[in-house]
Amino acid sequence: MPTLSTPIRQHTYSPPTEQPAANALYQNLLQQPQEHLASARQFLQAQLRQASLQPCDLPDAPHQLNEWIRAGSVRTTCAYRDYLNARKQGQPRRFFTNRAHALYFLRSVAPTKMVDGAWLYGVLSQWQDWRFHTLVRTYLEELGDGESLQNHVVLYKQLLNTHELDNAGALSAGHYVQGAQQLALAYLANEFLPELIGYNLGYEQLPLHLLITTYELNELGVDPYYFQLHVTIDNADTGHAQKAAQAVLDNLPISGDADVFYQRVKRGYMLNELGISSMDAIEGFDLEAEVHRVLEQKALVARNMHSDFCRIEGRTVNEWLSQPGRTGDFLAALEKRGWIHRDTDPTESRFWQLIQGNRAPMFGVFSAYELQLLHDWIAGEWSAPHSQRQPRRYVASKMAAEPVDPDNFDADQAALEQQLRKLPACDLTEELIKLMSPSSHFTPAGLLATRLFARVMGQPGTGH
Repeated sequence: MPTLSTPIRQHTYSPPTEQPAANALYQNLLQQPQEHLASARQFLQAQLRQASLQPCDLPDAPHQLNEWIRAGSVRTTCAYRDYLNARKQGQPRRFFTNRAHALYFLRSVAPTKMVDGAWLYGVLSQWQDWRFHTLVRTYLEELGDGESLQNHVVLYKQLLNTHELDNAGALSAGHYVQGAQQLALAYLANEFLPELIGYNLGYEQLPLHLLITTYELNELGVDPYYFQLHVTIDNADTGHAQKAAQAVLDNLPISGDADVFYQRVKRGYMLNELGISSMDAIEGFDLEAEVHRVLEQKALVARNMHSDFCRIEGRTVNEWLSQPGRTGDFLAALEKRGWIHRDTDPTESRFWQLIQGNRAPMFGVFSAYELQLLHDWIAGEWSAPHSQRQPRRYVASKMAAEPVDPDNFDADQAALEQQLRKLPACDLTEELIKLMSPSSHFTPAGLLATRLFARVMGQPGTGH
């Protein structure tokens, strides 16, 4: 079977005691990958053993993959048509109960989205081998061919920043499983090439949840462009889904055991079923619990910061905050005393007036995401009377306009490009590949390297 000459997605996650948790491995592989290859290998082997226990829906033979993709695409589009018809008949949103729910989802899947396409990094060194052409091109397209407004990680970073979700609280290790798998495959591509190809095959199929997510984010006024982009490029005709099937066929062994290769492809494909999936993130939202989590987190730093002038149900605010686990009781006391009026316009609640607005006494204490949580919790049923059900349409765009770069930024870019162009051809591609790693491809240097690499391949970067 083909190998590389140079190595360069539901369930509760419980890592074996002998290997690091997925969140720790995720960070290690982003920061110092070469020092953690042994842990990555151990993790990936354990994940593949678990994946082998999952039922697999791939066809029996590789030559049936294109028909399998087309059939899957038909099922997805028909299911989406049924969803749209149901919505037209007055059915509520299927995924997101409110805007806070949508933001919770964006936060929950961030570890995966922040390494989007990472599993393909390990094949860059083989860009001259025709068998890896579709995989290399897919990676470049994940990187937007070096254009910041098309780079998937840049787009997701902008989305997180817009809603102040970049520091929205700790996530469980299970949220990092998919990202850790992608990074492990990236740096162990030489050892797990069939599994990498299989993982790519599974990840690049167009799922129904992606279509519904795009539609409902748009309804709720959350820019859906990142998700819309994946709807178009993962199509079953000329998109990543078709390219993924072609990569399987291109790399089937001629003289080796093709059956063994394909079984390994299947195991890699099933890695998509591990960890916390997008549907798990959607279904795991509990507004009440999330509000309590946020307030408990705030209490850790807000204790003893309030005056004792105001008492609520016989206790000062400091006394309420000093007792962990009393958030529910505190909120109930605020309701009883009339500080919070549930199922009404939040602006009518004294508590909301304290935290929202430029002149609010607690302005800046809560992030945009946290304010949305509190708003939707207070509003409750008020947010959905018939007169308020018209969606706030967000016209999909390419996020924010690209910022104007200061002179010193342009100078740094020009200096880097001049430095790179002085390198011999072999050294140039090696340096470009380093800059295109999962931890740096979204930086100015990484974006420049991607554009130059695309030109080296003879395909100038043009985005999507």
